[in-house]
Amino acid sequence: MDSKNILLICGGGGTEHEISLTSAAFIQESLNKISSIRPYYVEISKDGSRVNDKGEQVELRKGGFLYNHQTEELITLHFAIPCFHGPPGETGEIQSVFEMMKLPYLGSGPEASMLCFNKVSTKLWLDAACIPNTPFCFIKDLEEISKASEFLDKEKEVFVKASSQGSSIGCFKVVNEAELKEAVTKALKLSPYVLIEKSIKGRELEVSVFEHNGKVVTSHPGEILCPENDFYSYEEKYSDKSHTDTVMKAEGLSSELLEEIQAISIKAFSLFKLSHLSRVDFFLSENKEIYLNEINTFPGMTPISMFPKMMESGGVSFSEFLESIIKNNVRS
Repeated sequence: MDSKNILLICGGGGTEHEISLTSAAFIQESLNKISSIRPYYVEISKDGSRVNDKGEQVELRKGGFLYNHQTEELITLHFAIPCFHGPPGETGEIQSVFEMMKLPYLGSGPEASMLCFNKVSTKLWLDAACIPNTPFCFIKDLEEISKASEFLDKEKEVFVKASSQGSSIGCFKVVNEAELKEAVTKALKLSPYVLIEKSIKGRELEVSVFEHNGKVVTSHPGEILCPENDFYSYEEKYSDKSHTDTVMKAEGLSSELLEEIQAISIKAFSLFKLSHLSRVDFFLSENKEIYLNEINTFPGMTPISMFPKMMESGGVSFSEFLESIIKNNVRS
């Protein structure tokens, strides 16, 4: 492959800005292992400016060019890697820009990204495709709180979630009416809709789903081991004081359960027309019932993130995966 210019763009200024930067550092490391490419790092700062790794102001231009305001250099880009957790990556905006530029990129398209980032739309599509997911209701404002109250009364313990946030931001465990109104009020400040989901007692499993050698493949499910009576909050995911353990290969899964989880993962990947990579999360109840929890179209790539580790435990290194995707999709 002739030398190609690869854009790595990250940040975004949202609630997961710092996590996006951490993931970008891992991807940059992986790109450095690939010969015949030149990576160009760009951060969308919290003030909206675009800067490269030297702190110089840059901008994306029509046709897939990167312009450096300091050096006046105009670089032709051949492929882009949008490393964002939350807007504008997982919500589809940056992919729409790349589509208009006719610049190939890593990951799913605008519509798939938008559908999967919104927890309500994800669950409506899962229901339509008869893919098992946790019982739920959703509301658009506080005037509909009675619907949420009825659901809580029926299920006794629920999770209230802002519809369009990641990394468990805007997610609250609720067991009574007083907690419910407070949680819904907070969630509505973060998203236009609020999801109220039945709490499932059991195990939290995750599967890496990705394209390799022309096929969609899945890893063996990994497992998140949270402290008792806790959930996988933002702090548990990223804090140095986290008490959560992760296991790359969940133990004690029967061959039937394993096959079902992997089959559902591939079905969901196909249903939403995802591309290249995703992480599909599940609950396995105490009664051995499988529920798809959520689909992450751009999984975390931090040092403790499960996606690349599960991929590598299956024999595919992340840099090998990345090189293959770039080679097969880069523009001439």
